Formats: sequence, structure tokens, C-alpha cells
Amino acid sequence: MSPSKEAWGSRMGVILAVAGSAVGLGNFLRFPGLAAQYGGGAFMIAYFTALLLIGIPIGWAEWTMGRSGGVRGYHSAPGIFHVVMQSPAGKYLGLLGFIIPVMVYMYYVYVEAWCLGYAYLAATGRLAAGANFGGIFAAYTGLAQDGSAVHFGLESVGLWLVLCYALNFFFIYRGISKGIELACKWGMPLLILIALIILGRVLTLGTPDPLKPDQNVLNGLGFMWNPKEVWAGLKNAEMWLAASGQIFFTLTVGFGAICCYASYLKKKDDVVLSALTAAAANEFCEVGLGGLITVPAAFVFLGTAGIVGMGTFGLGFNVLPAVFAQMPYGNFFAFGFFALLFLAAVTSSLSMLQPGVAFMEEGLGLARKPALALLGIVTAFGSMICWWFSKDLKALDTIDFWVGNVMIYLQGFILILVFSWSKGMGIERGWREAHEGAAVRIPRIFKFIMKWVSPVFLSIVLLMFVLSNVFGWNFSFADPRFAPTGRITDLVGDKHSDVARLTVAFVIVGLGFSALLMHLAGKRWTANPPEKQT
Repeated sequence: MSPSKEAWGSRMGVILAVAGSAVGLGNFLRFPGLAAQYGGGAFMIAYFTALLLIGIPIGWAEWTMGRSGGVRGYHSAPGIFHVVMQSPAGKYLGLLGFIIPVMVYMYYVYVEAWCLGYAYLAATGRLAAGANFGGIFAAYTGLAQDGSAVHFGLESVGLWLVLCYALNFFFIYRGISKGIELACKWGMPLLILIALIILGRVLTLGTPDPLKPDQNVLNGLGFMWNPKEVWAGLKNAEMWLAASGQIFFTLTVGFGAICCYASYLKKKDDVVLSALTAAAANEFCEVGLGGLITVPAAFVFLGTAGIVGMGTFGLGFNVLPAVFAQMPYGNFFAFGFFALLFLAAVTSSLSMLQPGVAFMEEGLGLARKPALALLGIVTAFGSMICWWFSKDLKALDTIDFWVGNVMIYLQGFILILVFSWSKGMGIERGWREAHEGAAVRIPRIFKFIMKWVSPVFLSIVLLMFVLSNVFGWNFSFADPRFAPTGRITDLVGDKHSDVARLTVAFVIVGLGFSALLMHLAGKRWTANPPEKQT
């Protein structure tokens, strides 16, 4: 098999594609909820600190390594790590960059189907004033009982899940420029247009209920953005953990998608300004749009109780439908909002499939159709686990935690260490390669940050993550307490969950199978390296 001849059609195309991979449900639901929960101003300081110390530096490293591997014929994270590190161990260090996007897709496409289904419910008037939105969500997703969501029909999630699968694989089959780039070139501007329309409506809500004068738009904005007790907030270790996690989640650094996308660039294509532009587009959607829509809209109608403790899904599928139902032309704006979430989810889910296809093509020697067929079967099996074991969203939540949180942290940590410290790359060579064809230069201080600060910062975050999510530390030094968290008791405690055990076993089997594929790919690359193929 000769190296892939695919390439981006334009510089704007790759920027929109990477921005599209980052702009997703986290921008419009997860970020506003976290900012409101942790006190606005203090959270934003921690958020932008993490953006500067880990988000942007790891992004530059990932773009650079991706392009470096791509010009030598590798387009998957295992292949890129293999050739960049110039070591047989490289492909195993890149393993997470293959399995993370594939496994995250398994549950992400399920949530994507919720968004499409809810857009239909809004368009047909089902999300009207007086509806039991919590009950609708529970029935739609099968929260009460395993298997109860497995139905097909216009008012069931099954049909929309099949449509989402078909749409995603259609664009992936068409390739980089005619598929992913085309979808993101149209999807991202349309997404922003819809968001601006909804933002305009939210900012003109004023004081909907004269009997509750404090519940107005300005106070809604203030609830999220006012500094409040900044110093007390900055001493909260849990908040720093949440802010850092959101940066990983929102920029998809350490995910494998950026590496893959950047590998289709030419040697002299800019990565420095392109990485910054993609990150800026994501931040505009997250801070400038998501942060100004979700919390103020919920606050003016429902007050503080409608925001605090709602979580991503509660805020998006229970609270906001209730908000839109109280607006004039509420169904129209509800439809627009869920169409917005669907578009954001599609541009993200495409970035989860391409790394898997790229590895199967270059690592296993499969043609595109067989690669897509195999990937479709594997991801459909994982999606069925999330769909069937729907009670309390246990299967979905378990994969999200162990893959979408733990593994992404680990892969981001590995990536910055490889970029800054490995024999094959190292900070000096990495710095030079980053500036090949660069439209702007990276400030020199980031050379020190990428080599020293980012790894140390990530080490602290990882330690905090383990202390919090495994040992249940209460983040107190004066009166420290440790209690195993639900993540652990689900697997080993008195109140263990068989679904959680099954799901973790599925993840472990996936890791083992992926390691076997890495071994087979390594033998193939040693015998017939892509860089020497014609």
C-alpha cells in the first residue's frame, strides 16, 4: 500500500476541521456549568492559566508531531509516535491516540443522537410549556431501566442513532478534503450563525418575570462572570482540577485527532498560527458563545436553582428545554439550540473516526471500505453497550471517565514528554520543526514552558486527579479525609456495579486488542516503512 495521497484543500479547511473537533457539547453545556459552579472569576483565572500552560503548548506539540509524521507517510498516532521517536516502543506510546477517539465515539455518537432527536421533538412541539422535561429525558435515554431506550421511531433514540452513524461514516468515507473538510466548512459557520441568533435572543430577555426582578439578564451574566471570592476560589484544588480537565476536554489535546489531522499537512505548511487560530475559534465558541447563552438563559427563568448541580446532561436536556418553553417562539429557539448541539457534535465525532481509519489503512494495510466496515462493527458494539445499559447512564459514564478523562490526561502527558524529552524529537528539534514554514514565531518563553512547566503542571494535575477520583481526598490539608469514590466502589466495593465492571472489562479488552494491533503494525512498518513506499 502506498502512502495516503489525501491532503487538505485549504489552510482554512484544516483550521475549521481542528476547531470543529474541539467545538462540541462541552462548549455549550460543560463549560458554563463548571464556570457557574466554581465561582466565575476564580474559575476563569484557573481556566486561562491551564490554557496557557498546557492547552496551547500541547496543541503546538501535537500539530508539530503530526505534521512531522505525516510527511514521512504516517497518519495515525501510533505511526506518528513510531517514526518521531525512532523507537519500537513509540507505537505503544501512541496506542492511546488510537483507542481514545474510537472509544469516545462509541458514547459520543449516542449523545449526538439525543441532540438530533431533541431537535425533532422541539420542531414538533413536544418540548412545550408544562411538559415534564425530566421525564422526557429519562424515557428517551432509558435512565430508569436497562434496555428501555432500545426502540426505533421518530420519538425514540434508535432511529436518530442510525442516522448519525450513517452521516458520520458517509463523510469519513469521502475522505479528508471531500468529507471532513466539506462538513466542517459548512458546519462550523452554520453552527456559529445559529449560536449568534440564540445569543441575541438570550441577551434581550430582560426581566421575564416582573415578580422576580433579580432574575434578569445582567444578574445572569454576573452569576457566571463576577469575580466573587477570587482568592478563596483559587485555593480550591478541586477547581484547578476541573479547569485543567475542561481545557483537555475542550481543545481535544492528547486525543489523537489533532495529530491525525495535522499529518495531512505539507512540510512547509504553517502549524504555529494554525494551532492558535483553531484554539481561538474554540475559545470564541466556548467563552464568547456558550458562556453567554446557557447560564444567563437558565438564570433568568429558573434562578440559581436551575444551574447549580445540574451537570452537563441535566442542564442541556432538562433545564434548557424548560427555559425555551417559557420564551415567545420557544419551539423555534429550542430547535435552533439542539440543532446547534447536533452540528457541534458532528464536527467532533468525525475527528474521532479518522484516527481509527488512518491506523487501519497504514498499520493493517486495509483499503478504505474494509477499514470503515471494521471500525463500524467495533464502534457499533460499543454504542450498543451504552445504549442497552442505559440505567443511570452507567455504561456511558464509565467509558467517559476511564477513557474520556483518565486516558486523555495520560496521552497528553506522554505527548508533551515525547515532544520535549525523547531522543527522536526533543525540545530543540521540536522547536525547529514547529517553526518550519511558520507564519509567526512562538514566544521563546514557551520553549521553557513546554520542556519544564507543562510536564510539572500536568504531573500535579494527574496526582490531584488520582487523589480525588480514586482515593476520594476532600482537598483539605487541615482535616484531610479519604473515602473511596463511586468510581472505585462501582468495581470493588460493597455496592459494586456489574455494568461498571462489564464496561471496564470491555475497555481493558480494547486496550489488549489494540496492543496486539500495534505489534502487527510495527512488524509491517519495519518490513515496509511508508516513507520508503512509492
